[in-house]
Amino acid sequence: MEETDKIHLSPPFDEDEWLKLIFLLSDTHSWLNELVNGAMLRVPMKDRKKLFRKSYYITVNALAHIMERHYYKIPRHPNVSKFTIPVVEILSLLRDANTEPFTPVIGATYLKRVIDTGSIIGHDFNQLPTSLLTVLTDSGGRILTAFPGCMKPQTSISNL
Repeated sequence: MEETDKIHLSPPFDEDEWLKLIFLLSDTHSWLNELVNGAMLRVPMKDRKKLFRKSYYITVNALAHIMERHYYKIPRHPNVSKFTIPVVEILSLLRDANTEPFTPVIGATYLKRVIDTGSIIGHDFNQLPTSLLTVLTDSGGRILTAFPGCMKPQTSISNL
């Protein structure tokens, strides 16, 4: 039999401490998931569970990104499109966008849905009123971002 070389770690691996860390992280992760679920259950909208399907869903990080960057009450990022409708309506639009057809984003692995909501939901990147909603997801259905209007030509996902 071949003898395996020992891996020299600096500092040495403390299995007991590592196991404690893993359990602490797991418990913290579970606690944070419970907080997220509790927060989302407070939103007064029908069929909110449709936002959390395995094939189309939103994470709290994506929702925070959308609110920070694209909600008119948050004064950051002044030169981007902004929603001017209540949060509950934004979430309802995101929920309903699941049934809309999508197209691939050229040069990326993202999918794009552009929906005409039929009423003004905010202003686009040109500061013009718009009824269009753009939702970007990854190929697994996780919502990455959403905003009023259409994508600027040659926009990278990091700028949305």
